[in-house]
Amino acid sequence: MPATTPYDALLLYSFGGPDKPEDVVPFLRNVTAGKGIPDARLEEVGEHYYAFGGKSPINDQNLALKAALETELAARGLDLPVVWGNRNWAPYTTDAIDELEALGARRAVVLVTSAYSSYSGCRQYREDLAAVLDTRGQLGESGSTGVQFDKIRSYFNTPGFVRGNADAVTEAFDAVGDQARLVFVTHSIPDVMEAASAVGHASYREQHLDVAEQVAALVGERLGRAVEWELTYCSRSGPPHQPWLEPDVNDRLTALAADGVREVVLSPIGFVSDHMEVAYDLDTEALATARELGMTAVRAATVGTADVFVRQLVDLVLERAALARGEDVEQAAVGAYPAFASITPNDCCLRVHEQPSGRPALCSEDMHR
Repeated sequence: MPATTPYDALLLYSFGGPDKPEDVVPFLRNVTAGKGIPDARLEEVGEHYYAFGGKSPINDQNLALKAALETELAARGLDLPVVWGNRNWAPYTTDAIDELEALGARRAVVLVTSAYSSYSGCRQYREDLAAVLDTRGQLGESGSTGVQFDKIRSYFNTPGFVRGNADAVTEAFDAVGDQARLVFVTHSIPDVMEAASAVGHASYREQHLDVAEQVAALVGERLGRAVEWELTYCSRSGPPHQPWLEPDVNDRLTALAADGVREVVLSPIGFVSDHMEVAYDLDTEALATARELGMTAVRAATVGTADVFVRQLVDLVLERAALARGEDVEQAAVGAYPAFASITPNDCCLRVHEQPSGRPALCSEDMHR
């Protein structure tokens, strides 16, 4: 029996991004659907994309990850097709389901390109998948009546993700000097989403702090000294009166410069690849802030298609397959928290105004058969 049984395919499921200038506003309409934001405001928000020719790096990075996963699967002698789909741009979720059906897939394992557990990083993907199945008439009370979907667990605290980030940070220290301050960066979220993410397990912020501690410890072993570090945030949006996680990375750089810090390594541990939040918020904005402050700053790479990370992802696919077969599996985890559940509790990461009877979310207890 193949190690990937019972799965016929792997769905690489991501956020999506525009490919050209005329895509920007339609893409942002998709992202902000239901919020009533006028196109004039979306044009303003889209300036970040226009500065990069209207093209987000994320789609090419997903193609590269898809190819790396296919290569790793083939190297292990595993025949598991990899299908790519996005929530907000082509190939859309429904396109991916079409492709899965054309392949004859009956049961697919889902890999979301977010390592952490929160509404926007986990539940929203599962809600959107359920919503698309519903529009296709393929959603039953216990899940999909067509292709069945399971997902791999949130993988922030897996050895390969932590090591991949530690490798990148170590390389960055080689470029800037081993006395630099280490500043971890992730996407900010509203405080209410942070609170919801804490239901049943560590919150979004706590997950990041745990990864940061593990990465800093590994880097410190390699440098032969303790590494000073802290966690900051980027990409805040939403109304000004709504509290979001802080401090902002630019504000923190300003405070560090005032304290006499002259060298920093920025580590984007909240991101799997160098997409727009990294390309603009860090490589453009934060590095410009550092230059204005007279600081030397180096941005560490994301895990991207690093071998240690890709191997970890394939290991997680095989782990999920073994669990689906009812086998006892050692679920590797590092840091303070155990492996998160693959079948998610119904009340996990709900939006603040929702109850467990709200929008259906696949791969949760009430939608798993």
